Amino acid sequence: MRVPPTPGLDVGALLDHVMGTAPIEAVEAAAEALAHMVGARGLAFLIADFSGRAVVRLTTGGAGVEGARTQAGAQAETIPLSGTVYERVLRTQEVDVEELDDGVRVIAPVSDRGDAIGLLELVLPASPGTSTVAEVAAAAHALAYVVIAARRYTDVFEWGQRTTPFSLPAEIQRRLLPASYTCEAGQFTLAGWLEPAASVGGDTFDYTLNQDSLHVSITDAVGHEVQASLLATLLVGALRNARRKGLDLAAQARYANDALLENGSGGEFVTGQLVRVDLPTGTAGIVNAGHPFPLRLRNGRVEEVDLGIEPPFGVVPGRSFRVQRLPLEPGDRVVFLTDGMQERNATVLDVAAALHDTTDLHPREVVHELGAAVLRATGGDLRDDATMVCLDWYGGPPRRRPGANGADTATASSAGRPYRA
Repeated sequence: MRVPPTPGLDVGALLDHVMGTAPIEAVEAAAEALAHMVGARGLAFLIADFSGRAVVRLTTGGAGVEGARTQAGAQAETIPLSGTVYERVLRTQEVDVEELDDGVRVIAPVSDRGDAIGLLELVLPASPGTSTVAEVAAAAHALAYVVIAARRYTDVFEWGQRTTPFSLPAEIQRRLLPASYTCEAGQFTLAGWLEPAASVGGDTFDYTLNQDSLHVSITDAVGHEVQASLLATLLVGALRNARRKGLDLAAQARYANDALLENGSGGEFVTGQLVRVDLPTGTAGIVNAGHPFPLRLRNGRVEEVDLGIEPPFGVVPGRSFRVQRLPLEPGDRVVFLTDGMQERNATVLDVAAALHDTTDLHPREVVHELGAAVLRATGGDLRDDATMVCLDWYGGPPRRRPGANGADTATASSAGRPYRA
């Protein structure tokens, strides 16, 4: 028996339903409304945890779940991803439909612009039609916006994602990273990841997308723990302030350098790279302040992007930094990384070979794979933060990306790596 097509899942009504609820209850309110609309039961939201290796079934109220963490009326049940259907849906960003003895389980990705926020899991009484599956996918996409909005007002989501407690340095470092680790756009897809060392090493990455440009940075502050986190805070704050003032790339670098020298302690410095991609022309510039060279995957071959080396930020007073050309061709994959990927006990990892093995993966998967590779190489004992940003450049003029429900099936990749909503 098949469930007849629903008359139309009203996403607007779904969102309206949550407006009168408290932020902590918004996701469950949306889930309750969705369950009623499609006749589902057992509906749950699972949020991706910060390690990238588990999802967390996050609920408020209700009966206690054995083994779940609890705080302020909320419960967080951690589910390891490895080898599960949850891992497959997060990776492929495709809806999974599975027959059960007493119904049909549907798992849909909860994502926004490629950023995998979590999963929506529900059970229908019988096999859904194509239109119902598409509507569940659209509702899961709408749920992403509910989570994004609700988490601004409560710590519940942040708490739920922390399957291990954060130290004070890690708390500071976390605040320096972008709200979304992945961004899909018509001309590119970008994803970043940070594998923290046991002793936080002051790594950061950042990006912002404007009407005519993409800005990317990756930085590594000297030292460890709170000292490194505070130094990184000073640099990232200076870079963001300079960028938001409208300064060009060279001026951003000079401003950040001066900020460290004027406000930091003697002998403190930060290595880093600042990148600006001009979207109308497809050209890119880069400032390299004493940082490891990026890696580029082009036509199946991985090589370092050879750059001139300038002093780290915070070393030379009044220093002017040279903006170098970063060659980009459609189909390029460029990975920016910190020395935690290459130094100390991570030296056994062949990063170039690991990158080559990710050719057919989405950038979101690439950074997870590279992070997992460095953990394997070090036996899980990272001595320094390992941070990476993967940029897939498709090129061409600015254009729209495919919609979340797959209505627009065109891709922007000339290298055979289509992005998914």
